[in-house]
Amino acid sequence: MPPRWAEELATATRSEFLTSPTARNWMRPLTAPFARARPHLTGSWEGGCNLTLVRRGRPGASIESRQRATLCRWPERRVVSMVRTRSGICLANLHASTGTGAAGDVLEAARVVDQWAGDAPLVLGGDFNLRPGSSEAFDRLELLYGLTGATGPKAIDHLLFRGARVLDPAGAWPAVRRDVPDSGTGLKLRLSDHAPVVCRVSN
Repeated sequence: MPPRWAEELATATRSEFLTSPTARNWMRPLTAPFARARPHLTGSWEGGCNLTLVRRGRPGASIESRQRATLCRWPERRVVSMVRTRSGICLANLHASTGTGAAGDVLEAARVVDQWAGDAPLVLGGDFNLRPGSSEAFDRLELLYGLTGATGPKAIDHLLFRGARVLDPAGAWPAVRRDVPDSGTGLKLRLSDHAPVVCRVSN
């Protein structure tokens, strides 16, 4: 998501947050004015970041610590980040490279956050750019780090779990749920080409 959205989203959702800048941010001074006026024209060239939101107001629902690590810088910067909540659950995310670099990014991210989390319950999610039906990386993630819960054999967006109690398994929203009305025209807008993946977990 564009970094400039982070603070406003955190305020709107009453959340603490962690941003980790990723790719295409070097052009932000040039693209920001266009992105505000015509975001559909700039697309991802507005710059990107990973964002983790932890909503305040519930017991344990605050961020105790924040960490991030760069997985690669070429052809685009890829980052894994993690927050440890006061409830004990660690939440990590990444946006992996495309093509042959995806599996390496995901496995390296899992190695890093496994060390950060220690014995704490761990959720690792994001755009893995990997489909379980055509990649052995998910078998290695389970074998090496105990991470399970891929969304589906053809999905590339996943929430994987280790040591957390899954109350509702991860599932992607249907297309119709992703469409929101534009207040100016009444037309339906689809805010992302990726369907959100949701679940409920407890430690």
